[in-house]
Parts: sequence; structure tokens; C-alpha cells
Amino acid sequence: MGTLAADLPAGPLWRFDHGNELLVDLSSGTLTSITDTELFAGANALAIESAPGIWEIVQAGEAELVATGRYRLTRLLRGQRGTEDAMGNPAVAGARVVLLDGAIHPVSISEADLGLPWNWRIGPASAAPSDPLMIAENFTPGGRGLMPHAPAQLRMCRKANGDLDLRWLRRDRALSADSWVLAEVPMSEATELYDLEILDGPVVVRTVTNLTSPAFTYTAAMQISDFGGTVTSVSVRLFQTGALGRGVALTQTLTIKESAP
Repeated sequence: MGTLAADLPAGPLWRFDHGNELLVDLSSGTLTSITDTELFAGANALAIESAPGIWEIVQAGEAELVATGRYRLTRLLRGQRGTEDAMGNPAVAGARVVLLDGAIHPVSISEADLGLPWNWRIGPASAAPSDPLMIAENFTPGGRGLMPHAPAQLRMCRKANGDLDLRWLRRDRALSADSWVLAEVPMSEATELYDLEILDGPVVVRTVTNLTSPAFTYTAAMQISDFGGTVTSVSVRLFQTGALGRGVALTQTLTIKESAP
């Protein structure tokens, strides 16, 4: 564990962040550089508390010891494991950092426990709960790790009748979803459902719920109703929904670049 020794600005998603460096003061332990193969397998992952209770997962390919307990981490992958919405701008110096390695053990919390306050006593396993060595903590599990990831590769084309076809790809929180072998991304939700919002600046002008496939036709009649005429660009906010409701949003402005028959 440790803390940020300097602010960490926001960076790009889905590719290496070569513009930022992550400066971390560790309270114990060491960090080392790794190969890209190890990086893509999940190594050198750190959770950074970009805001109270909000954690971005970052991976680092290069680690350089620059002072006692202080490391400069570069060749970063940002917003990993569906945490792109948790990226700070910036995450400020002093923010907590936790290395996600084999020392981390999941707590036995069921879905029935989500939203319920827990009173924890934390300390040596050999100590009694009333021992002064024990630390009291309150914690309410929110199920962040069970939320659907944001969809990806949203694209749009106009048909000859003026309709706009929107299509996207589903993502999944299962580790096997990153497989290059599986023909289909696994499904961690009971059903495949999406909510789509059409935006006019910050204003939602149309909401479409419970889409059962990764596609939507924004008809010419809908465009006229929402904007007074057909449009060449559309701003949307797209969610996959699951047992806990809407997941992380994909917000994007699409502009016509191709036509479909």
C-alpha cells in the first residue's frame, strides 16, 4: 500500500498512456518492471482512490525506484477492469494506492448484503474482538464490481430513408471476456439489456430502455421530433443494465461518416 507522491492527471483509454507518470510512495514492498505479456495478463495493477470511495485501476509496465520507497511508474494502462469512469482529473497527491496482487483476499459478501452497513473489527487473527489492537471500521458494500462495464465501439451510419443505425459491442466483467479464443463474449448478467439516452447538450431529449440487442434505429421521425429535423451528429449516453441497474455509461458524440442501403 502507499500514496500518490504527485497528482495523476487523466489519460487515454484503450491504449498506453505515455504522457503521464505515476509517482507512488510505498509503505512497504517493492515494484518491478514487467513485459507487455505480463502486463496484459493483469500484473502490476494498482487501485488509486481518485475521490473518496472511487477507485481507478491502473497498470504499469515500467517501474523505477527514484528514492527510498518512491517509484516512478510509466507505460500506463488506465481505467482497467471497467473503471474508466473513476479516472480523476487529477487524482491528487496523497491519494491512497493499493497494489492488487496475491495478498488481496475477497471478503465473503453475498448479494443479499449489498447496501447493508457492516461494523468491522480489524486486527491480528490471534486477538479477541475486544482487544485494543483491533481497529473499528464501518463499511457498506455497494457492489461496484458487479456493475456491467460500459459498452464499446459505438458507431452509426445513415440509411437512405434518413434513419440512423446505431450499433455497439457488449463488454463483460468476467476475466474470460478478454480471451482471443472464445467466439462470443461471456454473459455475466441474466439477460442482455441496454438503456440509451439521446442528448442535446446536457439535456436528455429521448430515453430508450430495455433494448435487448446491441443496436438501435434512431428514425427520421424521432430526429424531427427531438431536433426539428434530421441530424448529422448525435450525442448519446449508453448503459448496459444488470441486476444492480445501470452500469458504467459510455458517452459519445457520433458524426455521419458512412451510409448504409
